[in-house]
Amino acid sequence: MTQADENILIVDDQQEILNSLQRLLKNEFNIFVAPSGEQGLELIRKQSFAVVVSDQRMPQMDGVTFLKQVKELQPEAIRILLTAYADIEATISAVNQAKIFQYISKPFEPDEFKQILNNALQHYRLVQENKRLQLELAEANKRLTSENIILKQQVEQHLELGEFIGNSPEILRILKMVKKVMNTPTTVLLLGETGTGKELLAKIIHYNSNRKNHLFVAQNCAAIPDTLLQSELFGHVKGAFTGAVRDKKGLFELADKGTIFLDEIGDTSPALQLGLLRVLQEGEIRPLGSHTTKKVDARVIAATNKNLQEEVKKGNFREDLFYRLSVFPIELPPLRQRKEDIPDLVQHFINKYARRIGKKAPGITDQALNHLLNYHFPGNIRELENEIERMVTLCDDGQPLDIDLLSTRILKPAVSFSGAGPLSNLPLKQALFQLEDEMIRKTLKEFNGNILRSAKKLGISRVGLHKMLKRHNINPAEFK
Repeated sequence: MTQADENILIVDDQQEILNSLQRLLKNEFNIFVAPSGEQGLELIRKQSFAVVVSDQRMPQMDGVTFLKQVKELQPEAIRILLTAYADIEATISAVNQAKIFQYISKPFEPDEFKQILNNALQHYRLVQENKRLQLELAEANKRLTSENIILKQQVEQHLELGEFIGNSPEILRILKMVKKVMNTPTTVLLLGETGTGKELLAKIIHYNSNRKNHLFVAQNCAAIPDTLLQSELFGHVKGAFTGAVRDKKGLFELADKGTIFLDEIGDTSPALQLGLLRVLQEGEIRPLGSHTTKKVDARVIAATNKNLQEEVKKGNFREDLFYRLSVFPIELPPLRQRKEDIPDLVQHFINKYARRIGKKAPGITDQALNHLLNYHFPGNIRELENEIERMVTLCDDGQPLDIDLLSTRILKPAVSFSGAGPLSNLPLKQALFQLEDEMIRKTLKEFNGNILRSAKKLGISRVGLHKMLKRHNINPAEFK
């Protein structure tokens, strides 16, 4: 706050005194004057004042009454009363009712008057600064409380290596790699299709590492616009953009000594990629709007379902950042390549959702499990988990999950584009339905559930694709 912003109001019914004070003070202070209490209150209602000075003896409204109303309208304004030596009773009343900061006896020396105004402004600044510091302290305590709650919730998860369900050779290979890298500061790049469990593996790496007592924070880099993402990751200073009313810590700063998980890293902009490169090379961030950098020690685990090498060739991804991220790549196989893990995953999800819903679900029938084993799961583990949650919700308490609870898409026989095998044994109408279903799912998977691009690839309208999705009971969100 500058001195120019600190308005001073002087109220006196003698115009010659107002003129004299204006001449005396105008070069050092931002002065407003009013010849009566009523006109002074009109100014008070229009703008804020740091200091209000009023004469006591005025017609219609005396100084004590005026300053009492000023206290109600602008309680933070510093109030000063001008009074004659004989007005002792009025001075006491002003102290008690209007809570004045000081009174000035008439006549007064010009230098003395200036010094009193300077003292009043200094008091006003101290009060405002104290208020600002209290707000910042409250905000800091709020952030600290939030961080402690998050950390407590994360610690309570007790994620262990065994939480990554499966005994297939692919999973055993991944767990062996995790054991080698988890206690190092090495950047890890998780590769694989959507729904293969990349975020779960990132959490497992963190909670089994020497960083487990610090925060794990996650951010989907494709979920928000670039400018907001930069603010979310690196923070910003007050005034960096419209709406930035105070400094804000970014996720990298919150994850100091902990781990930050960056999902969909392949969808980041060149500007953000440059900031990520600085973090990985120098271990420092620059908040938006700041001219200085901050050191951070956050272990980076990134994930993508894109081929980053192809993105580098296309010019969509920085080559130097690619090499920084891919120091320790781990590729997660799709569920269709590790079907021997499906029974264990199914039982794990049955236990999880039966416990959450409050049901007794002893297991799944062989017939229902065989359908799950024969299904191709384009949405991978996430799709399987959603299916089991649905089945547990629908099942009767204590009854095993049976075939009648399975979704229609899973009950359908497998489809082959080769024209041989299962399709050749179906009636034409049913075979066309199955082929249509498979083509829609394959295209949605290719474009991550984007309706417009999928419709264009299939050669149909967006409205037409929506009708097909409804007919086939396909949820495009499963492919995002």
